Formats: sequence, structure tokens, C-alpha cells
Amino acid sequence: MSLKKDKQKVLGEIFDDERIAGFLEGDAPEGFNREFFLLERAYRGMKAENFETFVRLFKQQGLDLNSQSPEGQTLLERIREHEQSTEYAEILKNAGAQ
Repeated sequence: MSLKKDKQKVLGEIFDDERIAGFLEGDAPEGFNREFFLLERAYRGMKAENFETFVRLFKQQGLDLNSQSPEGQTLLERIREHEQSTEYAEILKNAGAQ
């Protein structure tokens, strides 16, 4: 199976709830909204079922699913450009992202 650069396959990593919650930690690089950075990092590093858990935890912490990239895009807007992101986009939409 060939994957596009926008979504690489994650192999061999176990994502329990503690590991998923770890994606809620960390600081964003200069110029990035922290909440957007955390969302994008989780999107790029998780399978869809783990991303769904992450989004639930993200919302429970009162974080903004509609935070924006430095270019002014929400994560949902950005990943709509990715061919293999349909499941991730649905997770975000179902959680209230725009």
C-alpha cells in the first residue's frame, strides 16, 4: 500500500489512554497557536481511533478545535486537502470543529 506524504502509516506503537493524553502536553514552536499545534501533531501521529480519543480529551480540557494555523486555517480546513484524511475530518466535524 502506498501512502501520500501527508499521512504516513504509524507502525508498532501502542496508544493507550496515557500515551494519547501525552499528546496534550508540550509547547508550540514560535509563531504557532499551541492548541492548533497539539491537534496537528496528534493528527500526524495517530491512527484514527486514537485520534478520536485524543479529540475527546482535548475537548474535555476546554481546548479549541477551531484554533488556527499561522496561515489562518483550522485543522479541519487543512486536512480536507489530504486524500487519506476523511475519517479524521469526520471525527473533527462530529466533535464540533468547523
